[in-house]
Amino acid sequence: MTILLSDAGKRFNRDWIFRNLNYNFTSGTNYAITGPNGSGKSTLLQSLGGAIALSEGKIHYKQSDKEIADTEFYTDISLAAPYLEVIEEMTLTEFLTFHAKFKPLRQGSNIKTIVDEMQLSHAAEKQIRYYSSGMKQRVKLAQAIFSDTSVLLLDEPCTNLDESGIELYQQLMKKYTQDRLVIVSSNDISEYGFCTVVIKMNTTNAGSQ
Repeated sequence: MTILLSDAGKRFNRDWIFRNLNYNFTSGTNYAITGPNGSGKSTLLQSLGGAIALSEGKIHYKQSDKEIADTEFYTDISLAAPYLEVIEEMTLTEFLTFHAKFKPLRQGSNIKTIVDEMQLSHAAEKQIRYYSSGMKQRVKLAQAIFSDTSVLLLDEPCTNLDESGIELYQQLMKKYTQDRLVIVSSNDISEYGFCTVVIKMNTTNAGSQ
């Protein structure tokens, strides 16, 4: 999978968050997007995932040099972020089963192995609304990491995780990022230390009109 930014720009009202961005993201490489608050890290990540439309420019998604239609690329992308919602009335088992109907699980994974690997087996049949914030973040990571997608987008993935949760996240990155295109939006080295390419956003990417 390749994601190409062509003169990409995003603004809210009259304020440009970023502008004139040109970049190629390719599978098999792990990227980190870093930068100060307001530099557009999360906005860029959400734009890459199709959650936010660009104000100008274009994002091209290609698989084996064949362009993927805008209406189809979402099947190749999974996203984990602290602001995403989970269905709290469901148990973890129910939620992962429901999610797998939309995006198949990685080959060799099943609901039980995912629950065990996320160290949540003790709460598998408990409604997610009774989970701690750290446990909910593990659920969000699980639904993204274990989806059979070629692109994995992570926005501040260790938010609300304790030391053991951060260690688990780092282990999962080592195990499940090979041959995927991984992009992490973060300023925390513990979240993006495995990335081989660091893209530094700054306020000069933005402007006003």
